[in-house]
Amino acid sequence: MTTSTGMSLMEALRVQRSIRRFSSKPVPDDAIRTILRAATLAPSGANRQPWRFVVVRDPAHKRQIGEWYDEGSRITYGDRQRGAAPRAAAEERREPTFSDVPMIILVCVDALSTNPGPHSDFIRGASVYPAMQNLMLAATALGLGTRPTTMHRHHEADIKALLGIPESVDIAAIVPLGYLGEGEHFGGKKRKPLAEVAFQERWGQSIA
Repeated sequence: MTTSTGMSLMEALRVQRSIRRFSSKPVPDDAIRTILRAATLAPSGANRQPWRFVVVRDPAHKRQIGEWYDEGSRITYGDRQRGAAPRAAAEERREPTFSDVPMIILVCVDALSTNPGPHSDFIRGASVYPAMQNLMLAATALGLGTRPTTMHRHHEADIKALLGIPESVDIAAIVPLGYLGEGEHFGGKKRKPLAEVAFQERWGQSIA
């Protein structure tokens, strides 16, 4: 059995952060099952549970998805960096190279399992992202790092074809997962004080 860090839920919430560098140490199968079971405990609209997860470990698939992902990242960050952004800032925002990650998990949502309508995209997101957060919190509790990423959108059709994902299924995010690499750590991420983001009774009236 995989041994957890003994971390409480509140501690996992406090120390969770995006991890960019990963160790090559393999992730045990029972840890993956634990993490995915945690994901499926999330709430969803009308309890439709539209989430689907694709675990990818194959080096060739990771490399190909990584190439497409890196291209999407260059397109997005290249547009943002025009003009004045320093190189150091661009490197800090650089997405992980999937070839260097033990595994990636595609967090998907079955569009046929959610209600159609003018707000269907919002409803699908509201139903799948809690599952992704559960997944990442469970990983943190097991000492595993994650990072939610979405630059795959430029090549989503190619990724679907590569992995046999049906057309009716959207890839909401890709989560690289593994043990923390050199220089990485949990915790230490700055957060805005509660007084700035939480209000009581009316906007602007601080709850803190």
